[in-house]
Amino acid sequence: MLVDTHCHLTDPAFAADRDDVLRRMSAAGVERAVVIESQLTQLGDTLAWAAGRGDVVVAAGCHPHDASRWNAESRDALRDAWRHPVMRAVGEIGLDYHYDHSPRAVQRQCFAEQLAIAVDLGLPVVIHAREADEDIAAILLEQPEATVVLHSFSSGAALRDTGLERGWYFSFSGMVTFRTWNQTDTVRAVPAARVLVETDAPYLAPVPHRGKRNEPAFVVDTARRVAELRGATFEEVATSTSDNALRLFWSGRNPTSSART
Repeated sequence: MLVDTHCHLTDPAFAADRDDVLRRMSAAGVERAVVIESQLTQLGDTLAWAAGRGDVVVAAGCHPHDASRWNAESRDALRDAWRHPVMRAVGEIGLDYHYDHSPRAVQRQCFAEQLAIAVDLGLPVVIHAREADEDIAAILLEQPEATVVLHSFSSGAALRDTGLERGWYFSFSGMVTFRTWNQTDTVRAVPAARVLVETDAPYLAPVPHRGKRNEPAFVVDTARRVAELRGATFEEVATSTSDNALRLFWSGRNPTSSART
């Protein structure tokens, strides 16, 4: 069994064949997926779709690209949506100082407010961090009770070391299969009880699928590479990452704390 802990199955890239994608996911041994919904105008439809299935749950939040749209109305709407039974995480939220689609101060406020609500509701947070490691860490440390997932981790040593110290979860994507990947030490350093695997589909397709649309079935290739980098068997990584995902996203609210382990 494997779990894809981060995919965008409601992206238009999957509009024509979403059911086939889910069948291929199951056939590959990927039994569950966390669907990230960042288009808040379609959140209601996504929740209704996911509620009719047993193999997906939803995470949603105001992405840092859209932080300029964050206001009292969107905050209240999301707070209500986060109480839906199929909603299991807040995210992806965070900071993106690479594209700067929203002013940085606005991004920080949007991130901090959503993080506080997540803690209040007992939901884990799925973090988007790009070229903003110092501010990401500072804001997360303001909420020490937060259960943190560092999505598609590729950040620097400072955020890595803070995450290891605080017991945050590290989710690795297809980037670990790229020739440019240079963070083998990070993959090895994360305790087995804090490792997750993801696709970020339709983005970041792993080798040997580079150049294709990514999909949840391909998380098998990422897990296989994580196992190689950790000096573990594929079965060990499949078991531990699935156990971690089930504990985080399927065992109800107030999952295992991010306190030091």
